[in-house]
Amino acid sequence: MEDRKLHWEKIYKTKDLTEVSWYQQKPETSLEFIAALKLKKDAKIIDIGGGDSLLADHLLAEGYRNITVLDISEEALKKAKARLGKKAEKINWVVADAAEFSPSEKYDLWHDRAALHFLTSEDQIKKYLKNLNDSLKRGGHAIIGAFSEKGPTKCSGIEIKQYSLHELSELLSEKFETLNCDNIDHITPSGAVQNFTFCSFRKIS
Repeated sequence: MEDRKLHWEKIYKTKDLTEVSWYQQKPETSLEFIAALKLKKDAKIIDIGGGDSLLADHLLAEGYRNITVLDISEEALKKAKARLGKKAEKINWVVADAAEFSPSEKYDLWHDRAALHFLTSEDQIKKYLKNLNDSLKRGGHAIIGAFSEKGPTKCSGIEIKQYSLHELSELLSEKFETLNCDNIDHITPSGAVQNFTFCSFRKIS
């Protein structure tokens, strides 16, 4: 974990938000998937690997008031807090690895855009799935985005694991039903096209 943590601390200390490949001024796909779930505004939402993304800003603007942002990088969360100013006090911030943390409460929604695909070993993926299951209430939802089989094989110099629509759906099939899956193109700040697999799930056991 420590090597991964040091890597991400360096990334966030040396690059501005608008320079990183995953930057989105408005995370439209995530917001559309969330809107489709018709959650209550007091639903407990955890954004896994949320870092310095703008999803939390948009969720606050839409009236959601029970948001947790988890990221391995303390620097990323520090930047997000500085950007949000006083609004940052409305969010619960957690510095942790998605594969290593111990959930302390149950959530209605687990959102992950691009954390899972950095976990490449069977052990890491197994721990991630356990945390996902332990974190969600029965009937709770998960939205996961990962590089598709047509997407990059590396991100920020790190090897990633690609997921087709079928593979991502199958990964969660033991305890979740798949609600919706789609392939989405993300345009990076440099103009490159990255293809993602996005799926939403409901916990059934």
